[in-house]
Amino acid sequence: MHVVIIGAGEVGTSIAESLDDSHDVVVIDVDQARADQLKYELDVMTLAGDGTSLSVLQEAGVADADMLIASTDDDRTNLVACETAKTVSDPFTIARVKSVEYLRTWEMTEAAFGVDFMVCSDLLTAENIVRVVGLPAAVDVDPFAGGRIQMAEFEIADGSPVDGQTVAEADRFESLTFAGLFRDGEMILPQGSTEIRAGDRAVVIGSPESVQGFADDISPEATPDEADEIVIIGGSEIGYHTARLLEKRGLKPRIIERDHDRARYLAEELPKTLVMEHDATDTEFLAREHVDEADIVVAALDSDEKNLLVSILAKRLGTDRVVAIVDSGDYVTVFEEIGVDVAINPRQVTAEEITRFTHEGVAENLSVLENDQAEVLELELSPDSSLVGKPIRDISAEFDSDIVIGAVTRNGDQITPRGDTVLEAGDHVVVFVETACVEALMSMA
Repeated sequence: MHVVIIGAGEVGTSIAESLDDSHDVVVIDVDQARADQLKYELDVMTLAGDGTSLSVLQEAGVADADMLIASTDDDRTNLVACETAKTVSDPFTIARVKSVEYLRTWEMTEAAFGVDFMVCSDLLTAENIVRVVGLPAAVDVDPFAGGRIQMAEFEIADGSPVDGQTVAEADRFESLTFAGLFRDGEMILPQGSTEIRAGDRAVVIGSPESVQGFADDISPEATPDEADEIVIIGGSEIGYHTARLLEKRGLKPRIIERDHDRARYLAEELPKTLVMEHDATDTEFLAREHVDEADIVVAALDSDEKNLLVSILAKRLGTDRVVAIVDSGDYVTVFEEIGVDVAINPRQVTAEEITRFTHEGVAENLSVLENDQAEVLELELSPDSSLVGKPIRDISAEFDSDIVIGAVTRNGDQITPRGDTVLEAGDHVVVFVETACVEALMSMA
């Protein structure tokens, strides 16, 4: 597949990295130095220039492109690039936007702006926050198989009931599979005898009920309900959509917004949210408003520095759990090291969604874990798949790398995978696999 990517920032680079092994990729960026750097980092062709320019697109081979992905930080640049590409050829176009207004317009026809698929990063990020907020101790949550299966990643705390237990001892839920452990930056494929330790990040796959049960088992925190205090700091678009989605779940968050006009807008649009107009970095105000008693604080201000500051303040005041938006992927580790419970990077969320779409037809869904070390993929097995007709233990033995089949759905029913489970055509399998082996796995589906 010939793919043209516009923008060599975090999103474009991440997508190019996931495609360069098996596709002919050209990346366009206005920054000559960045384009040159990417050429040496990845096996891709790069061009320095304006991605909305017809001549630049033609030089990138858009006339023969199968797909064009516009992934710059500027919505209008991305939309114009897609529209321009459609004037000379018919590649499948994907545009990244921040504005939900553009998404709503596109959804009315799904042909607006010359865009075939639109990814709204602010909305995706808010959805991600709400999923994590809803599961105690989770740092990442993704639905698979139409919501019948859930993948969740948990950080095992000191004193957790599973700290020091083997996987076999911790596996107390019928339809739950321990898919992977991350320890000190290394990925471990767990066996029944593998010991779980504090500090590990455990990836489990199973029914939402079993994942919820595991979350309840390892964390003293309860699933948020109306009695819980959730404070959103910052009425940005991400903050607004987070509050809106929490309202839809029956929760009544509080939101702190400094700007008078924005606070007024939020108060009008969010009937179940208490909007407080104030500077969220004012510690006296935070203490006066009992933010220290909040069960969850979401830092959704417009800069990483401000989110870092309010996260530290919230933690110092005694907030149980802090979820922070981190715009720069380089800072995610910093946030986690200073004690932020969950750091969500909108660019990573967006890149993951676009990458999922580029794999569509083979992978129904995917989730990228721990700086792209591993992926969880949902595959629908075709009748001629080499995985069909074999028990899972034989598949694991044949595969060059370790894989874990975490869940299987057949005709809408969930099957807990065991070694003697024989896969059938039409099965949806949710697989945990090392990223380097994703292409090999998909070729077998």
